[in-house]
Amino acid sequence: MAVEYLRLSLTDRCNLNCIYCTPLEKDGFLSHAELLRHEELTRAAAAFVRAGVKKIRLTGGEPLIKKNVLELVRMIRAIPGLQELALTTNGLLLGELAGGLREAGLDRVNISLDTLSPKTFREITGHDGLDKVRDGIMKSLSAGFSQVKLNVIIMKGINDAETADFARLSADYPLTVRYIEFFPTNKRSARLKDALVTTAETKKKIEDVLGPLEQLPAGPGDGPARIYKLAGAKGKIGFISGRSDYFCGACNRIRMDCTGKVYPCLFSPATHSLRDLLRAGADEAALADYIKKIFLVKSNYKKDSASAGHIEMSSIGG
Repeated sequence: MAVEYLRLSLTDRCNLNCIYCTPLEKDGFLSHAELLRHEELTRAAAAFVRAGVKKIRLTGGEPLIKKNVLELVRMIRAIPGLQELALTTNGLLLGELAGGLREAGLDRVNISLDTLSPKTFREITGHDGLDKVRDGIMKSLSAGFSQVKLNVIIMKGINDAETADFARLSADYPLTVRYIEFFPTNKRSARLKDALVTTAETKKKIEDVLGPLEQLPAGPGDGPARIYKLAGAKGKIGFISGRSDYFCGACNRIRMDCTGKVYPCLFSPATHSLRDLLRAGADEAALADYIKKIFLVKSNYKKDSASAGHIEMSSIGG
């Protein structure tokens, strides 16, 4: 499958400390010199587009803490040939930035939110910011994005009692609530034993409370999600079954972290780096040729391959 989707991490820093993501054992953050500058990120993004990428998603860490992020969004959105620019955020800063992001050219926004309870929010994230995230959701819905999605990881014994509450949001608001199966990626998340709630279990919890879900045809921006809708709902519900299903063969994405390292697969080691080429003044054509070679090795990696291992989600933006 052709690689058409780049997930581009802007920073390894985050303003939350979620129980399955930023590990407590992490030794500090990357230095300023290690991070790609705005111009370097934009040149790299342009080279990926020249190599065939049509959609870019900005990730982190938390991308909205990147200095002058609105200007960076403007720069990347101006790349000729880029069809869509999206962003995934934890939502803490979204309330104050949603309008500016849309004005700068951002097309879509995904908000990661695993609970609607202030108490559970603090337990999961180590922060008291649920009200700010709620404000960010509302501001995003009124900002004019083509789509607003909520990404929810349901974990047994932690937030699984809220499964139907999230589904109700899709009934009341024109957003897509996406349930993502828990997948341990580092030492910290591996401690959450028996946290997995499968898509089948989640779907049953929703239908037991809110009635049957109607499956919808997959749209161009749905990726691996299977899309459903409650009767009369304003929004949709998606299920991403990374543990109980297998969609590696349909994956069209590649990742670059905030230092220029490129990951053909979320579960692969970094196989290449663009930073030295960028800082040596390589032109867009040379960068694009280098990137096309990276695309060729993508098929060597899958989430259950021998190369799969520890992933620092806060650095490469899963």
